[in-house]
Amino acid sequence: MSKIEQTIAEMEDFIDNCKLQPLSNSKIIVNKNELEEYIEELKANIPDEIKKYQRIIANRDAILKDAQDKAEEMIKKANEMTVQLVSEHEIMQQAYKEANSVVQDAHAEADAIMSKTVSESNALKTATNQYLDDALASIQNILNTSIEGLNVKYDSLLRSLESSLEVTTKNRKTFQQNQAAIDASVKQEPAAEN
Repeated sequence: MSKIEQTIAEMEDFIDNCKLQPLSNSKIIVNKNELEEYIEELKANIPDEIKKYQRIIANRDAILKDAQDKAEEMIKKANEMTVQLVSEHEIMQQAYKEANSVVQDAHAEADAIMSKTVSESNALKTATNQYLDDALASIQNILNTSIEGLNVKYDSLLRSLESSLEVTTKNRKTFQQNQAAIDASVKQEPAAEN
């Protein structure tokens, strides 16, 4: 398991263990600092994973180069053998036949090595690209889910504050009206005594 997969698994466990918001079966309360730590860990590990697969691709190129060198060496030896056989006049016809056979075998083996190496390297490249795309898609989904959760949390907080403000405003208005009535009553009492 790679570092990215391990971090994603830990994030999934973290999200699964978060408490649900009151009166909700799908929204959770997320510790922002802890979630940011997971995100930072993913950011730190992604370059390492990419470097790892770049090394794999570079190794593929080295395998291709080695296969090509071997094929060229085999062809060179076949050509040298052809020259050697041809130089011997008494077996010239046999030399041509054997040399051509060696060259054909060398070409066939070289083609087989190249074909196998290219096929394996293409499969490796496809698997690497798919892995990186899947890992990035998983990270993207986690971040989107986290952002949506945070937006819901802050929207809920804003609605609560707006409700509290509305109640406070009404209470103050009621207090001011009551105070005005008391002040008016106090002013009228001395006038009545006179």
